[in-house]
Amino acid sequence: MSNTQKVQDPDAAARHARFGALPKRVRLEDTVQELPATVPDPSRDTYRADEWLVRNAL
Repeated sequence: MSNTQKVQDPDAAARHARFGALPKRVRLEDTVQELPATVPDPSRDTYRADEWLVRNAL
């Protein structure tokens, strides 16, 4: 079948209506979500030798 011949199949017409065109392009700026960074917690990053010894040696 060539491109000049059109088949009037209802299923083909429904497929063409649904999938016949590509969706609109999505800009790169719209694909990235920027969130503010959290403030570092100083109590979380402190090193305590006694705590390390209890967690890893006992």
